[in-house]
Amino acid sequence: MNRDSIVPGPLQHIPWRVLSLVAAIGAFGLVVLYSAAGGSMTPWALSQGVRFVMFIGLAIMISWAGEERLKKAAFPTYTILVVLLLLVELFGFVGGGSRRWLDLGIIRLQPSELMKPVIVLAVARFYDLLPAGELRSWSAIWPPALLIGLPAALVMAQPDLGTALMICAGGITVGFLAGLPLRLFGGAALALAAAFPIALSMMHDYQRDRIEIFLSPESDPLGTGYHIIQSKIAIGSGGIFGKGFLGGTQSHLDYLPERHTDFVFATMAEEWGLVGGVLLILAFMLVVRWGMRVAGRARRRFARLTAAGLATTIFFYVAINLMMVMGLAPVVGIPLPLVSFGGSAMMTVLISLGMLMAIARSTRWT
Repeated sequence: MNRDSIVPGPLQHIPWRVLSLVAAIGAFGLVVLYSAAGGSMTPWALSQGVRFVMFIGLAIMISWAGEERLKKAAFPTYTILVVLLLLVELFGFVGGGSRRWLDLGIIRLQPSELMKPVIVLAVARFYDLLPAGELRSWSAIWPPALLIGLPAALVMAQPDLGTALMICAGGITVGFLAGLPLRLFGGAALALAAAFPIALSMMHDYQRDRIEIFLSPESDPLGTGYHIIQSKIAIGSGGIFGKGFLGGTQSHLDYLPERHTDFVFATMAEEWGLVGGVLLILAFMLVVRWGMRVAGRARRRFARLTAAGLATTIFFYVAINLMMVMGLAPVVGIPLPLVSFGGSAMMTVLISLGMLMAIARSTRWT
């Protein structure tokens, strides 16, 4: 029997293999959260599972949108999110010392998270409209710099350094892939290095402490260096095969802070060891590889830039979190998507996945 006669039309062109891989990562995240709670579905695993199912459904709905609708929505969606970021500054909900959310009653919306994939759309749309002959002119630089800098500055004011860096990274990556001269990136890197002392002096005390303690966590082992030190201990104690499911001590004895959010990889590595960590990283890299293959197969400039930018955004999420928990980067509050407890990062990654599926579907039909 023909497969197409069995599967409904809207479901025939969904990349079930990558969707199954994403579902496997999410399911493993629920197992880790179940263990982090001492063998209980509450307070983390159950609500995380509900959110995961909802956002997977959202990703599938977005996949039906098509490339042209994404293109038309790029600038209007960007504008709406900038307005929402301004509203956060005026009326935002304060939690943990930061003003990042809009309290809508039913949910608390974090516009800065939505800006991560949308900045990719907006910058990709700009370079899609830009004539090829102007790529090395000043007009190819200042508009995207404004597109990136405005939301990044608003997010920095919340303050949220990690999310601001992610917004900048996503937009700059699209500019790089669009073909901007390499000397611009070299010059920008030198300028940032020269301005770093000034930027450091303007940061909040806790942000400055995170950067300074990254260089020497042992200088304050019971204070600002405690997170990194305990994370390294948890990862190292897992060894090759780990201590076994529900067998972690660093997390279950409350030595490991934020064991269900930013440092969930350390919780996982203690119980599942090097083998579990490598398999999880490999699963994420396969998702990123699929996204880059979508970009490689896209026929239009906007689709290529958007797909590559979204795949790179997912990569940045994973890479920054892993470097953070291993002490290779300062702690900037970037969770491990689909595994860390919380809906913001999960929403961002699954929206990105939905847009990648939309581009893949349009590429297949054209």
